Amino acid sequence: MKFELRSYQRDIADKGIKVLKSKGLVYLAMQPRTGKSLTAMEIAQQYGAKRVLFLTKLKAIPSIESDYHNFKPAFRLTVHNYESMHKLNWDFDLVICDEAHCFSSFAKPSARAKMLKEKCWELPIIYLSATPTAESYSQIFHQLWISKNSPFAKYKNFYAWAREFVIVKKRKINGWDINDYSQAKETEVKEAIRDCMLHLSQQEAGFTSFIEEEILRVPIDKRIYELMKILKRDKVYKLKSGYTLIADTPVRLQSYFHQLSSGTVKVDETTRLTLDESKAYFIKSKFAGSKIAIFFKFIQEGEVLRKVFPDHTSSPEEFNKNDHLTFICQFSSGREGTNISTADYLIGYNIDFSATTYWQFRERMQTKDRVKLSKLFWIFSEQGIESAVHKAVSKKKNYTLSYFKQEFGVTSWEFNPQKINGRGE
Repeated sequence: MKFELRSYQRDIADKGIKVLKSKGLVYLAMQPRTGKSLTAMEIAQQYGAKRVLFLTKLKAIPSIESDYHNFKPAFRLTVHNYESMHKLNWDFDLVICDEAHCFSSFAKPSARAKMLKEKCWELPIIYLSATPTAESYSQIFHQLWISKNSPFAKYKNFYAWAREFVIVKKRKINGWDINDYSQAKETEVKEAIRDCMLHLSQQEAGFTSFIEEEILRVPIDKRIYELMKILKRDKVYKLKSGYTLIADTPVRLQSYFHQLSSGTVKVDETTRLTLDESKAYFIKSKFAGSKIAIFFKFIQEGEVLRKVFPDHTSSPEEFNKNDHLTFICQFSSGREGTNISTADYLIGYNIDFSATTYWQFRERMQTKDRVKLSKLFWIFSEQGIESAVHKAVSKKKNYTLSYFKQEFGVTSWEFNPQKINGRGE
């Protein structure tokens, strides 16, 4: 039986087809789990497209293909991930760009944006994202830049556009003054893109269950905090295992703090160590008997979690079908397009510095039909970096090096490779 759209999806689709026909592109800024994919397919159907390309993230492909087979539109659909789009034979007459914020970098376009511009320039485009400009309104330029129908098409490049739409400031990085283009003029940008953007919130879609967050602080081995203090002071530390941690730049010190706060560390290109598993065993005890989905930041954190939770999967489809499995996934691969709506609880083992990741991740188990509480638990060490990161990203700010320096009192920098502390782990 053919799948039917919800009333709000049909309403957005009816508005969207008018925008697409008049503007050559339309941007659906619909919040997670409101049905962006099906709405985009309906617009493509009304447009009369015959060969549609749906670009998305790898983990989202099965869900989108399922929607297509249930919806049964008249067009042929190719669903493909961005990372391998260079392998495609581009014979499409319409493109749907899912998670369009993934090519929103500035001031220079990403390689992905350049390829999309080369392939999509003449085609009608349907953009999809719940967070088009999560970190800065400057992120919108290169998303629309791939189309000849961009409302900013008259500007030769981002720098020309920025002269009108950005308050450019100076920022010092490693002693060098650089231009900071992140402070776009919100009012002016919104007005310029108003006619091609359609917005839908979960409240407008009739959701009755919304995300609640709770931070749980876990005691970890106190020697890790001592290690962090020594790295801040001496910039070098030799572990009992023989490996040496070298924080020769503030960025590397920030990264060590980020890793160590959850009990792991990468010591070189091939070696990663586990120093503490307290967070993982806390989760196992606290959420025993519950169906949980855990997201992590660093590769070694995943190793710890898979050890502590042997009955695990990284497949959303397998997780949703089996109540005994724990879903374990890295933020970078699962923050977008991943439906784990059968989870009782969503858990952040660590937290990413990206505001976009934060807002995408927190909606992973949301659906319109969910009636039980949607609860997200953050598992933070008592004295680590995570709380400071959460404070920034929850306000739609990336956790930058300047935040780190201010929070942890990194005011000056002098690296002496001869000063090696050998007290060990």
